[in-house]
Amino acid sequence: MTSPLLEFQNLRMAIGDRPILREVTLSVAAGEAVGLVGESGSGKSMTVKSVVRLLPSAASVSGAVLFEGTDVNALGPKELRRLRSRDVAMVFQDPRATVNPVHTIGHFLTEVLRDQGMSRSEALRKVGGLLADVGVDRVERRLRQRPHELSGGLLQRVVIAAALATEPKLILADEPTTALDVTTQEEVVAILDEQRHRRGTALLFISHDLELAAAVCDRIAVMYAGEIVEILPAARLHEDARHPYTRALLRSRPGTVAPGERLETVPGTPQSAADAPAGCVFADRCPQAEKDCRTTRPVLLPLGTGLAACHLLERNA
Repeated sequence: MTSPLLEFQNLRMAIGDRPILREVTLSVAAGEAVGLVGESGSGKSMTVKSVVRLLPSAASVSGAVLFEGTDVNALGPKELRRLRSRDVAMVFQDPRATVNPVHTIGHFLTEVLRDQGMSRSEALRKVGGLLADVGVDRVERRLRQRPHELSGGLLQRVVIAAALATEPKLILADEPTTALDVTTQEEVVAILDEQRHRRGTALLFISHDLELAAAVCDRIAVMYAGEIVEILPAARLHEDARHPYTRALLRSRPGTVAPGERLETVPGTPQSAADAPAGCVFADRCPQAEKDCRTTRPVLLPLGTGLAACHLLERNA
């Protein structure tokens, strides 16, 4: 059996005595797209940033984050630099926080390639082709422009082109459409999907939007309060979701009720890993929770077409 390209094994993280990730177990195969979804504060971004060790200096980590079988926490400076500059690329939420405002788009896109020994003319040719691939027009003009001269959607396409420039094996997309309007969101997601299929690149896609993640991913991992509570095929998201939290999220989407009817909400308030019960992290908000749900932690077990961590589902299996 082929080993996963990326694997989180019982990943735990804390800052001081405050837990951020309680236990994360998830894998991404080569060429696969996995969506990591959940409410704000569930630990999605910290999980993804652990892959390239972009964590707060005070963070303590246990468990393992394996890339091609090697724990990234054991990498030395040279190996970590290669991981960040060649093998894994990140696309962040806000493109304007990614691109240096004082440099041209051409400088931003070619910097890493030139650091790797590529000539300026060769680097410009390559990034010009990448800009065309992601739907940027008037390429020569764009290369001379600075970030403030481009719209948010156009600049995010530039950031995607930068992520593709080193031909990475994995792209980490941390809510790449958050700052964009709905139409531009769809365009950016379509570009990511097209390019990862064309290049055989794996994708770990973070979103709080289940529909958006399902449109671009092969599998969906649902995260709550620092844990993965369910994993299932994206194509079976609506039919096969079993965990009470996943089902509550699906019911709270716009379009699930008739016009004029009140939209359902997930009961209670979102919790972080530090605030969640010792047992099931969703127990305080689950209308079906029983005594052992609050004291004993459920584990991810095969259920139908996916995996779920829920005592209620275990008893009814």
